[in-house]
Amino acid sequence: MAREHRTVTQPRRAAVLGSPISHSLSPALHEAAYRALGLDWEYGSIDVTVDRFPQVLDELQADPTFGGVSLTMPLKEVGLAAADIASDVARKTHAANTLIFRGGSIEADNTDPEGIVWALNRAGIAAGAGAVVESAGIVGAGATARSTVAALAHLGIAEVHVVARRPEAITDLREVAEAFGLRVFGHSWDDPASVLASHVVVSTTPRNVADALVPALSSAPGVLLDVVYSPWPTSLAGAWAAAGGQVVSGLEMLVGQAGRQVELMTGRSAPLDVMLAAGLTAMGR
Repeated sequence: MAREHRTVTQPRRAAVLGSPISHSLSPALHEAAYRALGLDWEYGSIDVTVDRFPQVLDELQADPTFGGVSLTMPLKEVGLAAADIASDVARKTHAANTLIFRGGSIEADNTDPEGIVWALNRAGIAAGAGAVVESAGIVGAGATARSTVAALAHLGIAEVHVVARRPEAITDLREVAEAFGLRVFGHSWDDPASVLASHVVVSTTPRNVADALVPALSSAPGVLLDVVYSPWPTSLAGAWAAAGGQVVSGLEMLVGQAGRQVELMTGRSAPLDVMLAAGLTAMGR
């Protein structure tokens, strides 16, 4: 499905696609990176549903000023299917949040795992550094959980304990985790205590979903990465911090994955601290 590249014009535009999209912080993050790098690039947002995605993708790829696009829900799976080439992590997680237009082809990648790794690194969780973390907990078993198992595998964690509302979703996640060499143990939504007691926990559910788990929180929690960033803090994050645990906001994951997208699209190293500051400013924090 490779398409003819019609001109040698250098790309200088990108955008985030999804629906709804008006709330996205991606433009603020990417634009801040461009300014810091001295690049004459522009980054926008386009509301695109699954039905409209093929047409919009064709139009953007045909525009020689576009270097690529970021994808958010509900386009990560269809984005992967539309690509000519996909990275190993995109294939294994069954999702793409980045499409690069290069040489007439579409290259898919999933930078969410790198965003999770960056966020957890900032909390002191790093492969081969500090205390050995052998297992971790995940709340939820959807698309973001698939990226989470990829990130945890990169950090050297061998097993994950998962609590989700749908047991069948844990079965699907187990297949993805095995591709990364991780063992998955499922737990009932009504009995999350052992999952929340893990030294590292990543909550991958939409806002308010994990509120019901707060009563099961350990009296001495470890590190929580809650992928929600607005509104902040979530009930789970607030209770976690009040109990003395360390909390990482989903904004840091967002910055980490966006930074890798900047690198893929422009070929320049991303100024992550600048992007984080821009995200905080955009959120009024």
